[in-house]
Amino acid sequence: MFDFLEGYDVLGAFWTTVQLTVFSGVGSLVWGILLAGMRVSPVPLMRGFGTAYVNIVRNIPLTIIILFTSLGLADIFGVTMGAEDFKIQGFRLAVLGLIAYTAAFVCEAVRSGINTVPLGQAEAARAIGLSFSQTLRLIVLPQAFRAVIGPLANVLIALTKNTTVAAAIGVAEAATLMKSMIENEAQTVAIGTVFALGFVVLTLPTGLLLGWLGKRLAVKR
Repeated sequence: MFDFLEGYDVLGAFWTTVQLTVFSGVGSLVWGILLAGMRVSPVPLMRGFGTAYVNIVRNIPLTIIILFTSLGLADIFGVTMGAEDFKIQGFRLAVLGLIAYTAAFVCEAVRSGINTVPLGQAEAARAIGLSFSQTLRLIVLPQAFRAVIGPLANVLIALTKNTTVAAAIGVAEAATLMKSMIENEAQTVAIGTVFALGFVVLTLPTGLLLGWLGKRLAVKR
């Protein structure tokens, strides 16, 4: 029944998708938190940069951002991301593009969590001499994260599916292999079903686990 899968490294392609998701997810979380801090910062320049970045990046299609990292950074400016091999370079550039795009959505999710923290807690922290960064790191963000586990799970699921865009620059992930298989095999429906189920296997447990974790750690107000 699945003879058409012979000769194709389906598991390897999905492993590349998992790697793209993990590296991009970690990078997006770090950059997104920094952007969220900028957006609530008392410094107008930082607040303006954070707002402009989020509003601009969210309205640019991911495909354009991924192509820019390849055609723009690599081909025009010679950015190789420290890789000699073309495939490794493409992978790292894809991760960079996914981070740049997804961080804007992480930022808004985290900022919505920050807004759920009572203002009086930040004022009390400043009253005892804590700086803005200390207040954000020690008081606000721990509570904010507990409030936005669900939204961050949705961002992670969207990121997993968005990794298919990396096929535009030749990264050998699941969507790239699926396209190659459809071109070579006469099993379009079966191939599509296999890869659709593969993405369900990747995203469904993540959504269920983080959804349960979000309910378990939700701040009771």
